[in-house]
Amino acid sequence: MIGTNNILNKNGNYLIYSDKHHHNQIWQGTLDSISFDEKGIKSKLLNLDKPCYIIRVEGKIGATNEGYLYAYNPEKIEQAEILIAVPPILTKQLGDQNFLNFHGVKYAYATGAMAQGIASEELVIALGKEKILSSFGAGGLSPARVEAAINHIQQALPQGPYAFNLLHSPSEPAIERSLVDLYLKYQIRTIEASAFLDLTDNIIYYRAAGLSLNPANQIEIKNKIIAKISRREVATKFIQPAPIKILKQLVEQGLISELQASLAEKIPVADDITTEADSGGHTDNRPLICLLPSILELRDEIQKKYSYEKPVRVGVAGGIATPQSALAAFMMGAAYVVTGSINQSCIEAGTSEHTKHLLAQAEMADVMMAPAADMFEMGVKLQVLKRGTLFPLRAQKLFELYKNYDSIEDIPLPEREKLEKQVLRKSLEAVWEETVTYLSQRNPDKLTKAVNNPKLKMALIFRWYLGLSSRWSNFGEKGREMDYQIWCGPAMGSFNDWVRGSYLSDYKNRHVVDVANQIMTGAAFLYRMQSLKIQGLQMPPSYSEYHPIKFR
Repeated sequence: MIGTNNILNKNGNYLIYSDKHHHNQIWQGTLDSISFDEKGIKSKLLNLDKPCYIIRVEGKIGATNEGYLYAYNPEKIEQAEILIAVPPILTKQLGDQNFLNFHGVKYAYATGAMAQGIASEELVIALGKEKILSSFGAGGLSPARVEAAINHIQQALPQGPYAFNLLHSPSEPAIERSLVDLYLKYQIRTIEASAFLDLTDNIIYYRAAGLSLNPANQIEIKNKIIAKISRREVATKFIQPAPIKILKQLVEQGLISELQASLAEKIPVADDITTEADSGGHTDNRPLICLLPSILELRDEIQKKYSYEKPVRVGVAGGIATPQSALAAFMMGAAYVVTGSINQSCIEAGTSEHTKHLLAQAEMADVMMAPAADMFEMGVKLQVLKRGTLFPLRAQKLFELYKNYDSIEDIPLPEREKLEKQVLRKSLEAVWEETVTYLSQRNPDKLTKAVNNPKLKMALIFRWYLGLSSRWSNFGEKGREMDYQIWCGPAMGSFNDWVRGSYLSDYKNRHVVDVANQIMTGAAFLYRMQSLKIQGLQMPPSYSEYHPIKFR
């Protein structure tokens, strides 16, 4: 083959290098350190802590991590010629180094706050002990339950890192405020704000209450915000400073000082923006390759206007499940990556064994959109698993009934009987009694409105099923398996495809820290392989494959 040099390995595959450039460096080292077979070459490529040299010796091409380079001598024969040299590549080099420094973590990798404690204390602590940022899934939990989680996590991780979720609750603003009060009381320094349609005084209160000036007269930000968004208009609000109107109201209420309000006008609302693509749970199903460039461009536009000392970082979530997807995000400019769906199949997640088993069997097409409990009347949907459960179909039926009728009594009797027998498994009266008991404690104002509003009463009865179905999934409610609401995106299927045939194919072997390490190590390895390919090295596909391997 003209213009190339080949070495035939044991499997009959070729390692090919195209001679497009003149080389003026020679490799010096022991020939014993060079591998020429596929297994040996792969081990050298995987040794990411050391440089990798692609060497040609007597017409044969191999790889080594040892030796050094020196100038080419045309008078000397039988020299070991260096074809390509790539430096060490460490996982901490991926993403934005400012993210690592700001949050005190070792990776530009975080795990998202899966609601109702799916992102459990155990999950957050396991990752935190390895200096990986994880957000506790406070959404949908009572303040007392969140307070217990705060005490548990702070005791285990007194120095962090950890975060807590603040889920936007447009229908229950008091719940949102109670969480902010808790976070301020216990000095929770990082929150992940999600599902926000607009800024609320609650989140601005949290942000501004943590502002002060240090001895050098610089703004000190104690309360950090990571905002999860999927729309430009929402991202704009978090990248810009807090609205002056809200700041004035907080000052008038005595919640923040004049100084804090003034400082809040000089910094963005959020430190980090997580661009959420096609994810589990609440999602706009946006393609990552379209959404991320748009948000990066938006961030740059706003940065030019305000000239923040520390520009807002932009990370990605939704679809991150493999080394390939993580590397793709980093190469597109993501400051960090966030995983979600894949973590709930791990041992530490607050999901039942049955749910973990279903998730481990899921394929990319085994998901669909279904009505959301928290924004049911608005027609908001979320992405769930459809394999092994009838929840999404039954939930969609409830929304159709709500849309077509003005009250429970208007629903035809055969439909009501079917609803009681197949879905609710209780009489409508019994469900309403339970709803009354629940709302009397949590939201008495809504209960008062429902008494004189048949449409709202119907919505609340249906929300009984939508709300409990996710809890049944988490706690493993026996006999309700076909009603499990399991938040899940196509990333779950992608992850299962990647780990198939490895020890991680069994969900009982899945640990969140191991998954994080595998994805980040794999991304670094694939980056090295792409660097070699760009420089002219052609390899069989098996060389570039990264499968989960047990770390020592």
